[in-house]
Amino acid sequence: MARPAPRWRLRPLAALALVLALTPVATARAGQTPRPAERGPPVRLFTEEELARYGGEEEDQPIYLAVKGVVFDVSSGKEFYGRGAPYNALTGKDSTRGVAKMSLDPADLTHDTTGLTAKELEALDDVFTRVYKAKYPIVGYTARRILNEDGSPNLDFKPEDQPHFDIKDEF
Repeated sequence: MARPAPRWRLRPLAALALVLALTPVATARAGQTPRPAERGPPVRLFTEEELARYGGEEEDQPIYLAVKGVVFDVSSGKEFYGRGAPYNALTGKDSTRGVAKMSLDPADLTHDTTGLTAKELEALDDVFTRVYKAKYPIVGYTARRILNEDGSPNLDFKPEDQPHFDIKDEF
C-alpha cells in the first residue's frame, strides 16, 4: 500500500497549480498564426460608481476589475475574484497600483501609478499582458482613461491602439 505524500511536497504542487491557473494557455502551435480574439459585447465606458457595482458581491452579476484603465470580466475566475476569494479586493475598481505592487493593501487599490519603481511598472505590464489580456474579455474602459478630471477628452487615448477595439463599431 502506497503511503500518502508528505505535506511539504503538496505545497509546491499547490503553488504550481496556482501559477498554471493564472498563466495563459498557448493557443497557436509553432509556426501558426494565432486566431484573433472573438468579439464580445460592445465596449463600455465605466465611471467609478458603475464599476463598483461589479465587485463580486452579488451572485447574478458579472465580476469586473480594471487594470491600466481597461475593464476585464473576470467572472470565469470566480474562485479567485468572487465574494470571499483571495483577490476579491481587486474587483469593482481600477486596481492598477495593487497589481503592480502585488498588493491587496486598500491604499494600493487605485489607478494611481505615481512613484512606482521601474521593476513594479515592468511587473504591471507583464501581468496586464500575460494574465488579464490573455485570459479575460475586455468589456470596457474606465472614464478616467478616456476623460481628464475636468471631463475633457484625454488626447493621449487612441481607440485604434486599444485591444479588441473596432472604432467603427464602438464609437
